[in-house]
Amino acid sequence: MSQNHDCGGDVRVDDPEQFPPREDGYQRLWTPQRMSYVLRGSADDGAAKKPKNTECPFCAGPRKSDEDGLIAWRGTHVFAIMNLYPYNCGHLMICPYRHVSFLTDLTDDELFEFEKASALAMDVMKTVSHPDGWNLGINQGEVAGAGVATHLHQHIVPRWNGDSNFMPIVAQTRTMPILLHEQREAYAAAFEKLAPSHGLPLEGAPTQDHEEDED
Repeated sequence: MSQNHDCGGDVRVDDPEQFPPREDGYQRLWTPQRMSYVLRGSADDGAAKKPKNTECPFCAGPRKSDEDGLIAWRGTHVFAIMNLYPYNCGHLMICPYRHVSFLTDLTDDELFEFEKASALAMDVMKTVSHPDGWNLGINQGEVAGAGVATHLHQHIVPRWNGDSNFMPIVAQTRTMPILLHEQREAYAAAFEKLAPSHGLPLEGAPTQDHEEDED
């Protein structure tokens, strides 16, 4: 609205339909902390580039402490690790120690424990956070969407009824009600309690290096 303030002048009321249109009806929630993930170590000119550390994160994780590596459970052939950038709260992955790309690369013993550990992880989540459902998935190869295509991993994502909201769509942000280290601790305790009932070990070798399969 604009007004003519000259003495004795008429007051002019602008037609709202003549105002410049708003870009959209959304407010903005700024999340600059996401840039460290989006750019993954940007170049000086701001262009995104690959991370400087090219070591496979699923090979590096088991060589760290459980806390530093976000390891929730260590088996004989596979381990459970929290996702650093979770799709949903409590998202973890089952990985073989061996650096292999495809499900078909696993030995019979590895494949058996891989699937048994996935079922164990579901029971752990059921005990800790009572989800209403799960997404289980393996992306095989970069073309299929695998973030780390050279090291096999199965995503296990808990879901709850009514737990969707506008944040991921509008703000490109996921709301996480619990910190990763606290979620890992809760999962680790449940893994230790439930592993024997699945015929799985309480804990594998914590820092053992496993040979890579180059074939």
